[in-house]
Amino acid sequence: MATLYDYVRHPRAAELRASKPVRTSDLRRTNHPNPLVRFNALFGLKITLVVGTMWAAYLFTILALFALPSAITQGTYFVVVWLSSSFLQLVLLPIIIVGQNIQAAAADKRAEDTYKDAEAVLKEAEEIQNHLLAQDQAISDIVARLEKLMGPGTSA
Repeated sequence: MATLYDYVRHPRAAELRASKPVRTSDLRRTNHPNPLVRFNALFGLKITLVVGTMWAAYLFTILALFALPSAITQGTYFVVVWLSSSFLQLVLLPIIIVGQNIQAAAADKRAEDTYKDAEAVLKEAEEIQNHLLAQDQAISDIVARLEKLMGPGTSA
């Protein structure tokens, strides 16, 4: 018995099943075939992991404060220079990296949740297709029984 509708699966569904959500760690290039690229990625990552902590921010604050008395004795201009070039740059850098790491972790979580949602939607769509196929079969069976009862050549 022919079905009333032929379902054609979208190609993206197969791609989704064959892949996993992309995470920040997947893009770090630490497994790159070029040793120079791999070294640069690992070295930059290590520096970022060390500098991107609140402990580094506290340490840089203390370091910057050592120069404050000298700036104060030299006048307002030097206090402004100290504030903009020493204090803000030294202290804000690690704090910004900490924030970036938190945002990257949140983005990874959102990507994973979106991936799981897409998998659930695809599964639900499959169930809908199976339900529709079962309904097609039931409708075809009913039509066949009605045609048998009414006899050939008669129409409803």
